[in-house]
Amino acid sequence: MTQAAHAPSELSFEHPAPSEEFQEHGHTRNLGGPALQAVVFAAIAFSAYQLMIAGFTPFSSLVTRSFHVGFLLLLAFLLYPAVQRAKPATRIPWYDWVLALTGFALGFYQWIFEGDLIQRSGDPTTIDLVVGTIVVVLIFEAARRILGVALPIVCGLFLLYGLFGQYLPGELASRGYSFAQVVDQLGFGTEGIYGIPTLVSATYIFLFILFGAFLEHAGMIRLFNNVALGFVGHAQGGPAKVAVISSGFMGMISGSGVANVLTIGQFTIPLMKRFGYTATFAGAVEATSSMGGQIMPPVMGAVAFIMAETLNVPYATIVKAAVIPAFLYYFTVFVMVHLEAGRLSLLGIPKDQCPNPWRAMKENWYLLLPLAVLVMMLFEGFTPMFAGMMGLALTAIMILGMAIAARISYTAFRVVFWIAMGLSAASFAKWGIQPVMAVIAALAVGNLFVKGGKKTLHTMKMS
Repeated sequence: MTQAAHAPSELSFEHPAPSEEFQEHGHTRNLGGPALQAVVFAAIAFSAYQLMIAGFTPFSSLVTRSFHVGFLLLLAFLLYPAVQRAKPATRIPWYDWVLALTGFALGFYQWIFEGDLIQRSGDPTTIDLVVGTIVVVLIFEAARRILGVALPIVCGLFLLYGLFGQYLPGELASRGYSFAQVVDQLGFGTEGIYGIPTLVSATYIFLFILFGAFLEHAGMIRLFNNVALGFVGHAQGGPAKVAVISSGFMGMISGSGVANVLTIGQFTIPLMKRFGYTATFAGAVEATSSMGGQIMPPVMGAVAFIMAETLNVPYATIVKAAVIPAFLYYFTVFVMVHLEAGRLSLLGIPKDQCPNPWRAMKENWYLLLPLAVLVMMLFEGFTPMFAGMMGLALTAIMILGMAIAARISYTAFRVVFWIAMGLSAASFAKWGIQPVMAVIAALAVGNLFVKGGKKTLHTMKMS
């Protein structure tokens, strides 16, 4: 296979807009108008709640989890239609509004009646059973809409086994549990819906996802692509090797394989196909590379946080243990891509079309600071939540400060400005989140009055 005959003098490495080719993973509604504004408001409120939980912890652990699930149900029923069609739905029917608001409101039940629920633990009232049953049903329906029928069916079979296991023959028989016991365990205990995975999601995972989203919108993906293209893009099998390296970099800030494909794959898959790679090969390389992001430190997949919580070991210990396996994984994928490229005579990108990786790093080195701070704090013994909040605060200050710094004409003043911003972010370690939030709020107000500031605020909202 040969290179494309007609290629521009230099490739474009901007993060592309989502294409129809990648909409299969979500099947979300294509909303607009008031419905879209409602979803955006709900998403921002969810993010604000999670930041409040991380900074102030105003609720008990169980209430924190119930509100987290309530927000997830709210967004699930607003974004995902009951029936998937070829053409995305453009409106939210009334019954989905009811389901969404019901799921969100049930999160308040744990908060309002927290003391009563603790006192009558193991002896639920009729209202408790009704609320718990509705929560379980809504969870199953939300899972069906987002993930398909397989997971709800498997979970439903285990639920039926708990209810009717005593009627099975021989070794398959269980002691059996009453309906009230099952609902109480699933809907109100810390071993059911509000178990360790939900705790990890409500504390660590959401914070790190938000951290990765902020870095992505700050330009980190463009930096990853430019560095990878500059170093290996011109080599044999260059476009595929770029996919491997870029996906590995992306895995450092996102532990989701799907998110990795959606961000890096939108650039690398068309690039590989453009230079003569088959669609099957391009998709396979990107999918394999992206899945490794789940074991790529420092921001790993959800299972890593669950492991740390279940084993009662520091998250930094999990990170240390994952370094060598992650390196071996990506090294193996890189070698296999090289061998396959040699077998199929797949050429690289002309060197004059590849960016200068050193210039890319020189111009965007500051994007690595939040990631470096995160790693340093994890290995210094800070909790993942505290380290994530620090990294997120630094990223927010960096994004909001760039628009203001760009309007400062004198280099010395810009240096002083960034030193002040760095000290503001560092104040988090001693005085907590309040002064940092004040700085971020001041920068947000300042962006309203500078050129390009409103675009920056829009970027923050989209994050």
